[in-house]
Amino acid sequence: MSREIILYDTTLRDGTQAEDVNFTVPDKVRIAEKLVDFGIHYIEGGWPGSNPRDIEFFQAVKKSRVPIDHIAAFGSTRRAKKSCDDDEIFQALLAAGVPNITIFGKTWDLHVTEALKITLEQNLEIIYDSIQYLKKRVDTVFYDAEHFFDGFKANSEYAIKTLQAAKEAGADCLVLCDTNGGTMPDELVDIIEIVKKEIGDYPLGIHCHNDSDCAVANSCLAVKHGIVHVQGTINGYGERCGNANLCSVIPNLQLKYGYKCVTPEQLRKLKEVSRFVNELGNLKHNIHQPYVGRSAFAHKGGVHVSAILKNSKTYEHIEPELVGNKQRVLLSDLSGKSNLIYKAKDFGLDIDPKDERLSDLLQQLKELENKGFQFEGAEASFELLVRKAIGNFQKFFDLLSFRVIDEKRSALEPPFAEATVMLRVGGEIEHTAAIGNGPVNALDNALRKALEKFYPNLRTMQLVDYKVRILTGKDGTKALTRVLIESKDDKDTWGTVGVAHNIIDASYQALVDSIEYKLFKDAYK
Repeated sequence: MSREIILYDTTLRDGTQAEDVNFTVPDKVRIAEKLVDFGIHYIEGGWPGSNPRDIEFFQAVKKSRVPIDHIAAFGSTRRAKKSCDDDEIFQALLAAGVPNITIFGKTWDLHVTEALKITLEQNLEIIYDSIQYLKKRVDTVFYDAEHFFDGFKANSEYAIKTLQAAKEAGADCLVLCDTNGGTMPDELVDIIEIVKKEIGDYPLGIHCHNDSDCAVANSCLAVKHGIVHVQGTINGYGERCGNANLCSVIPNLQLKYGYKCVTPEQLRKLKEVSRFVNELGNLKHNIHQPYVGRSAFAHKGGVHVSAILKNSKTYEHIEPELVGNKQRVLLSDLSGKSNLIYKAKDFGLDIDPKDERLSDLLQQLKELENKGFQFEGAEASFELLVRKAIGNFQKFFDLLSFRVIDEKRSALEPPFAEATVMLRVGGEIEHTAAIGNGPVNALDNALRKALEKFYPNLRTMQLVDYKVRILTGKDGTKALTRVLIESKDDKDTWGTVGVAHNIIDASYQALVDSIEYKLFKDAYK
């Protein structure tokens, strides 16, 4: 099954219709460049007749490194009371100046008579005129048969007639759209088989929405039944419940069914592309997303980890590296010794499964998790925990005391934060103070000020993220608090955790772990 599938991405148009999804023109150009590198054949840039931003995109993308033959403009057939020459919205498609145009037309008789208020024959004429007009002026015209499956179920004879009109006008591909996203897989397959008999050997495409959570399945089944052109979006963005998620469709087709979508090298960039689009949209990554999510190949249960240590196929449907992901083993109160051994190997530690300290460490881990510690995003804290438990850690300093003052001197002035710390490094005691724009920042500054005299390499380290999670919400301001800190230097990024009822103490724990990890890795790694 090495048949090549044409990939048509509509993230920049259909995807932006999703709630909370918004891209600037430079964002859209950068995404287009990324998609071309990834191997997408056609990128739908927007509807140039609908808003100024899309018009600006078509101008900007021509100055980028994206080959213009990869870009498509999207729009509607001409309006009922206007000719192709007179319809300014229709003409905007040509004004975009790209060689590929996708237009949608009405398939469902209900839309023709109720929404457009025209006859069924007039709609066929509009479809034919619009496509024929465009085919004389651009290289490629894709016809999106809007609401095709609903239209077919309501009036199959007329739905087929709309496709025949588009075919006769010269459309390069007839794209069957499940616009409302409610078609079930068995229905979709049956309808596609009927379309093939009626239309003959002609290129067909699929465009699925996800309102019944079947968009990926429907897209893949459509290809198995002869569809050659698949439309979708990165991460499944789209109106309402989204569009078919290309981050699942592509690996399903290529790895499961053997179709050719992109090269193996490009497929290994799948996770990178997914995260890139999320980042530009300022959207949170879905860690549970198939193939590309951080948890897609994460293992938590001790039985699972014990099995994958012997053979990863026992609990993984593909090799994670094929899509640019990686296997992860999580640590929690569900963990067994296998989890600890696996994670220890990540740190270069070879622990004997019979080592008595392993049982003590596992018990300590479970007690900490029960108190609210979470090591899934704080693996540096976990590595320190392991090294201290097995005696593979050198202590760099001892805290003697710290004090934090957060003082508001008047109603109109911001609070003033000052921290004082006393540390012992070797046989020398260092007592110093520092201010900050908050109590945690002041404490961080004071710790660094005291330690940089002994460890100047700390100057290359910086805190890049700070998250606070309330663990016992019913307790209000007395609640147990978890602090996660992400730090980095010029080589690495690492996470640490602290838990306490006092948010300053929780922050101190995470800060100290971060500093100790930096000092340890610089000294021994």
